[in-house]
Amino acid sequence: MMVLGLTTLFVTSFALLPSLIMIFSNKKNSTVQENKTKLFITDFLAKVTINSGKSIYAVFLLVTLITIYGLNQLKVENSFINYFRSDTEIYKGMQLIDNELGGTTPMDIIIKFDDSESSVEKDEYEDLLGEEEESLESNWFTTDKVNKIKYVHDYLDNNKYIGKVLSFASSIRVAEIVNNDKELNSLEMSLLYKKLPDEVKNIAVTPYLSIENNEARINVRVIDSNPDLRRADLIEKIQNDLNQDAYLKSEQITLSGILLLYNNMLQSLFDSQIMSLGFVMLIIAAMFLILFKSITLMLIGIVPNLISALLVLGIMGIMKLPLDMMTITIAAITVGIAVDNSIHYIYRFKEELKSCKDYEKTILICHSTIGKAIFFTGITVIFGFSILILSNFIPTIIFGVLTGFAMFVALIAVLTVLPRMLISFKPI
Repeated sequence: MMVLGLTTLFVTSFALLPSLIMIFSNKKNSTVQENKTKLFITDFLAKVTINSGKSIYAVFLLVTLITIYGLNQLKVENSFINYFRSDTEIYKGMQLIDNELGGTTPMDIIIKFDDSESSVEKDEYEDLLGEEEESLESNWFTTDKVNKIKYVHDYLDNNKYIGKVLSFASSIRVAEIVNNDKELNSLEMSLLYKKLPDEVKNIAVTPYLSIENNEARINVRVIDSNPDLRRADLIEKIQNDLNQDAYLKSEQITLSGILLLYNNMLQSLFDSQIMSLGFVMLIIAAMFLILFKSITLMLIGIVPNLISALLVLGIMGIMKLPLDMMTITIAAITVGIAVDNSIHYIYRFKEELKSCKDYEKTILICHSTIGKAIFFTGITVIFGFSILILSNFIPTIIFGVLTGFAMFVALIAVLTVLPRMLISFKPI
């Protein structure tokens, strides 16, 4: 949709806008006098660029170090409850579910039992069981299998990030209470299963067991409002603990459910964004190379875009703001918008240098002409994204603030770092 919008903007800028200018302009004064009056901010940045080259590079080095540190602290996280303000009905409702009903986000743990595991000997109680199909189903209930389900159930129940835990162990423990708190043996569980009405089976057994597949399912709900919850770490810990447990070594443990789905989606989004960002930078580099026919100008033009895109991610890492489905797109959007400034400035710099023949004077001229356009465009974009702070959806607020900040960094970088590098390397 953004590409479609920008394409429309491109067409109207070269067709509709010139037509409107021709219609409403003062035709008696057809000669356009270029306004080279100075703007205080751009004039100040021009003088800083010319006179404080070492300071600019020192700040650039500091920003680079901060960015590297922040990127190493960056996490990918997805918290539904933290997407909303604490005074909204959605937040209050999810918090109530967490505190009173045992958690919000569901996850399933599937135990695949070893098919070679010994079952109860059929001749021990085959006379007590009916048809062969029912006998096979009843034979599934062994003490070893049920104890392993209880073992995993209790492990999950003791995790502070997990609320309600439901499994076949829950039903068995209800039966044990009725049995004077005595554990049921294999024969008793088999007879109990055979005698249970279908209505009870559909509630207490069927949701948690797949006898034909030799599997058991444990359903848990994660307490999403816990501020210390790190979903990726929780999933990894459960997988490692259960799959490396000596008691469960003959069983295959698999995790599934919405929590795992969203976590995997975010992790894949993070990887794809890194790859996409790298690919975009290569395309932009190729565009700069074709446009300016200089490798040095290509590298100089990329620097402000990299600074703005990566610094905002580094700031997120330092501030412990996790990447999610909204914020993960900030870097790509920043590069797409900020690259215009570099093209405008370098192109104008080349044109002015032809007549001026002096790098420092050319910087002053460019800051008083194209620099003003870049400044006002940047400020407009920053204020445009700042409107998002009025949203009730917190990721939208963070997206607006951080994108505005990234555009501000890109604006300053184009008017300081980029011209300073032009003076230092003299690529033209």
